[in-house]
This record gives sequence, structure tokens and C-alpha cells, in this order.
Amino acid sequence: MSSGPCSSVPHTIFMLGQPLRVSLSPIFERLTFMQTPQFPFRSSQAAAWIRALSVLAVAALVSACGSDDKSKSTEKTPPMVTVQEVTLSDADLIQEYPARVRGAREVEVRARISGVLQERVYVEGADVKEGDILFRIFPEPMQILVKQAEAAKSNAIAEVKQAEREWERAKQLFERGALSASERDRTQSQLDFARAGLDEADALLDEAKLNLSYTNVRAPMDGSASLEVVPEGSVLAVGALLTTLVKQDPVHVIFALPERDAAMQRAAQIEDDTLNGAVTMLMADGSEYPRTGSIDFTSSSIDNATGSITLRAVFDNPDRQLIPGQFVRIRLVLKHFTDQVLLPSEAVGASGDGPQVLVVNDDSEIEIRKVKLGDILGARQIILEGVEPGDRVVVNGQVGLRAGAKVRVDGGEPEQDPATDDAEE
Repeated sequence: MSSGPCSSVPHTIFMLGQPLRVSLSPIFERLTFMQTPQFPFRSSQAAAWIRALSVLAVAALVSACGSDDKSKSTEKTPPMVTVQEVTLSDADLIQEYPARVRGAREVEVRARISGVLQERVYVEGADVKEGDILFRIFPEPMQILVKQAEAAKSNAIAEVKQAEREWERAKQLFERGALSASERDRTQSQLDFARAGLDEADALLDEAKLNLSYTNVRAPMDGSASLEVVPEGSVLAVGALLTTLVKQDPVHVIFALPERDAAMQRAAQIEDDTLNGAVTMLMADGSEYPRTGSIDFTSSSIDNATGSITLRAVFDNPDRQLIPGQFVRIRLVLKHFTDQVLLPSEAVGASGDGPQVLVVNDDSEIEIRKVKLGDILGARQIILEGVEPGDRVVVNGQVGLRAGAKVRVDGGEPEQDPATDDAEE
């Protein structure tokens, strides 16, 4: 049996003339009381008090011995910790930013002439091609203007012909001396005026025909047509909005970087050619969009109201998964790190002297290392100084540990305390 403060306690204790036999196992699990024939006492109540006091005395003795064994057992078991071996690795500093999807082109389709809306030709929400007719405006007023312009042109042609004949006669009379120079010049001016009138009539006719063509409102580009803004039969003024066309493949994604992040991103692109502005996108449900985008525009100035810089990324959208107006998140690599020490953020503690980590040495004892911190990469912390490759850093179970404390490494063999081994022999 191991020696201890309770090993010398006799099995039978005599108190006040009454023997009390106590059976003590190594952990004092069982007590057996045996009474001898009672001595005559003057009062049975006094005898009961004596027996009670005897039991309490033995219980206190057993409790003291058990507490001693328990504290001894605690000393035998060093606390368990989880460690991570320090290695050098590469990592990216990645940030996410809220963003909004826009069509690569968004065009408002407006009436270019006044009139009455006759018909909507396209199907709302459908794709249209450049040149497709979207609306028709009643053409009769424009047709009348075309006829008027044609008549005006015919009149101008007749006037030109008359002026040409007058000019030919004036030249002949002037050559024979039958016409003064001033009359000849006046006749020539009349011919010039007539020709100018013909040019004006041509222009008016072209304008009338152009306005007539505007009665067929056509798509200025390929895209998806939205709802009609005004119904058929509405009276339109020049410039009235009819619908909107949106080019959905590709799409633009607009987002903003804080000034510090924008400066870091620009510096990283200068240092590392592989950071060519590629970005990824996260959908509203957290899933990643399957196609990679690229930054095609960076604002040249900082927004004074927000202190941020606007950027634009382009993403292919052949299956129309992205919808203009949709809110998403852009994931951007701001900086690339090589050969860095990365530890979980929870491995780094704080003290009055600054940040520190706990390292388990070859003797399974705790060492406190002061460290210099770098950037935070998500849940990981870059350590610039203080630890070396091969060090075992405590990442879980740090509470209550001090320098020199013995520990057991989770997954390894428990370390034996020499003092404990001697006590158990």
C-alpha cells in the first residue's frame, strides 16, 4: 500500500471506553461499525451523543484522507492541449464587398416624334434584335407631311427650270447689248434663289420621310425588352419613354473599395502580375457564381461622401442567371503572401507586453513567446516574428497555463510526472 497521511490510522479506535472499529480501504469507500456490549451509563441520551460524535470524528478523518488522495491524483494528470506545428505557406488576403448587377448596356426607348401610339409589337420580357420593330405610331400625319414636302420639292424644281430659262435669255440679250448688266445679274440671282429653294425642299422631304420612319419604333441594340411604359392609344410627346432594353450578356457588377483596400489592391497588382483584376462572385444564397469576372473600370477619384472608390467588373451571363438590379457580393484578392507563418487567431493571446503564443517544448513544458503580428487572413493570423518552423504552438486549451507547466499533447502519449511515478511505487 502506498504511504500517506492516513496510512497510520488504526483500524479500531477507542473513544470514551466504547470501541469503534473502522475498515479503511485505500480509497476509504466503506465504513463498518461494530459495537461491544455497552457499559452502563447513567443516561441513554448521553450514550447516543457519544456515538454520534464518534461517527463525525471518523467521517472527518476519512474526508481528509480522501481529499489528500484527490489532490494527489490531480497532480498526476497534466492538462491536455491541442497544438499546431509551425510551417511556412502561401496565402491570399481576400475581402468581400457588396455589389449590384447592371446590364452591360441599358437603353431607354423613347418616341422620336409626337403622335398616337398605335401598337406594341414586341413581347414584353422577350429578347429582341437590333432593328426589330417594338412599337408603331399612327403614320397618317407623317405621310401627309411627306406628300407636302414632295409637292414643295416639285414646285422648287419648276422654279429652278423657269429661272434657268430666264438666265439663258438674259445672257443672249446681254451679248447683243439689248440688256443691261444689272438686269443680267438680277436674272442670275433669281436662278441661285431657285436652286437654293430646291435644296431646301429636298431637305424638308428628307425630314418628312425620316419622321415617317420614326412611326416604326425600332430596337437600337440586341437585348431584353422590359414592360411597356404607356399603353396603346396614348398620345405621345417627343421623347416620351416607351420601354427599356437591357443587354444581359455580359453584365456589369458595380462595387466600391475603401480607400485603404484600393491602395493595397493597386500596389499588389504592380508587384504581382498574376493579380490581373480577376474577381469571383457570391450569390445571395452564398453559392459561388461559376464564372470568373474581370475588373474593366476603376474610378480615378474618391467619393467624398463615402471615402471609397468605385470599380466595375464584367461577367459573362449566357444562361441569364444574373439579373440587372440583383444584389451580390464580390470576392477580391487584395494581396498575395508567400512563405508566411499562419496560425489560428485563437492561438494568439494578449498580455501587458503585447501579443504572445504558448509553445510546447521537447520536455512537454509551456514556453511563452512574444510575437509580432502581420495581416489577418480570415480566421488566420500572419506571425512575422516569435516562432519558427517546427515549433508546436498551442491552439486549444490555453486557459490556466503558465510558463513551465507540464502538458499533454492531444493525440500524443501522456507525459509522466517523475514525482508521481515515485509515489505510486
